[in-house]
Amino acid sequence: MSLHDETTGVVNTPPEMLFDHLDDPHRLSAHMSRSSAMTLGSRMNIELDAAAGRAVGSKIRLAGLVLGIRLLLEEVVTEHVPPKRKVWQTIGTPRLLVLSHYTMGYEIAPEGAASRLRVFIDYDLPARGMFRWLGRLLGRLYARWCTRRMVKDAVAHFNRRSSENAA
Repeated sequence: MSLHDETTGVVNTPPEMLFDHLDDPHRLSAHMSRSSAMTLGSRMNIELDAAAGRAVGSKIRLAGLVLGIRLLLEEVVTEHVPPKRKVWQTIGTPRLLVLSHYTMGYEIAPEGAASRLRVFIDYDLPARGMFRWLGRLLGRLYARWCTRRMVKDAVAHFNRRSSENAA
């Protein structure tokens, strides 16, 4: 992959709990299944195979409609090393607006009683046409939004959980 982005943050939970939380594609990709400005008010539906995205070889499918354009992609989990690392990549020919094939993942390391989370993406832009132009214009912004959103969502989830436990 020719392009890269990553975001790192500290999450107020032990690595095992963080990995278990992020290992669920519905939680990790929540930013894609909610309507937002970055998804142009649309959202993607997530479908999982029998392994639910929690094992090497497991497949995840995302589908949706953005501005009347049908988006579709399939991913396969390529690394699954609890509670340290998970990696997945697109397979087939993804139909996306600003990115093409990508490899994405996260790494977790203990940091005191908390965890350091690094979410990364290595990606290519669409090869041709209008999508190539859109990718050049918005691909980096979108990749950065994804990695940041995943880290921020994890931080917020465990901060909220800590607040509830303290009350």
